[in-house]
Amino acid sequence: MTPESDLRVLLSELRPERRPGRYVYATVPDGVLPDGVDPVVTVRETEGLTLVLPEAEAAAAGLPYTYAAGWITLRVHSALEAVGLTAAVSLALTDAGISCNVVAGYHHDHLFVPYGRTDEAVAVLERLAAESRTR
Repeated sequence: MTPESDLRVLLSELRPERRPGRYVYATVPDGVLPDGVDPVVTVRETEGLTLVLPEAEAAAAGLPYTYAAGWITLRVHSALEAVGLTAAVSLALTDAGISCNVVAGYHHDHLFVPYGRTDEAVAVLERLAAESRTR
């Protein structure tokens, strides 16, 4: 599959998919993952290693955590150099009052939104896609 960079095509083919589970943010200052922890996202920062992982794993490992999130994957294969996708998605969610943390993967963009609003966020993104197809 060839990555897409045309914003109109990206938006019309978003295909947001809710991933099962509840995810949280945690950090390990020494950068060492505790046993039994398999994060879905890691970011190395000066202050430590940020983890996004299933809540149950964080709790079992005794990691303090924040921000219970739902995980949405945009199934469109977005090019890493594409311009405007994050801005358009963020604006749509902002207009709905939904916070969003975006992580770009090689093939897809992944959104972490407040857990209790995940279905609403998916609906907002589906509307954005539908509106983009009619323009």
